[in-house]
Amino acid sequence: MIGVALVVVVSYLSGAIPFSYFAGKTFAGIDLRERGSGNLGASNTFRFLGPKIAGGVLVADIAKGFFPVYFAPMIAAGHAMSDLWLMYLAGFFAVIGHMFSLFVSFKGGKGIATTAGVFLALAPAAFAGSFVVWAVVMLVTRIVSVASMVGSIALPLMIYLAQRFELSPDDRSLLVLSFAITAVVLIKHRGNIKRIVAGTEPVLRRHRPGDHAG
Repeated sequence: MIGVALVVVVSYLSGAIPFSYFAGKTFAGIDLRERGSGNLGASNTFRFLGPKIAGGVLVADIAKGFFPVYFAPMIAAGHAMSDLWLMYLAGFFAVIGHMFSLFVSFKGGKGIATTAGVFLALAPAAFAGSFVVWAVVMLVTRIVSVASMVGSIALPLMIYLAQRFELSPDDRSLLVLSFAITAVVLIKHRGNIKRIVAGTEPVLRRHRPGDHAG
């Protein structure tokens, strides 16, 4: 039981590291929670700190989803729970940590990059398929939230297809995990959904002086 609890704690704390918050404070002396969308993720980092720093934040946010999943069986070595279940548990709590970080008053990002890291470790083929969907939608719309939501919705389908072609573990629990994380991601995007319906959701571009803060 201690091993399982340790996986949960380590995964949550890993996901909770607010790299974009630290980047904003370090490189510009700003709190990204008070700028733009207020989201602590790579896209808001891009708007205010540029592509190089945002790229670093993106890689770090992916890593904090990947590594807890990858190392979960080692963290709880010898525990009766299967390695796959330990990895699923680690993935879920890494995403929750990113979305609700105790380091920044339980605020955080939308969970897209961290979810990508989780499924890069669990089901690389399904991750690749979802990334292609995300990239196509992003190129067409240039709206990060739309691409992120469509890519997330595509994830369970990609896992199903990967399982049929024996490219990922044929475990129904993996499919359930993908549905659960997708549901949480969509809930975190509810503000974006309202703006999309209203036609006011912005495209991704670098912030310029004089731009509206929202």
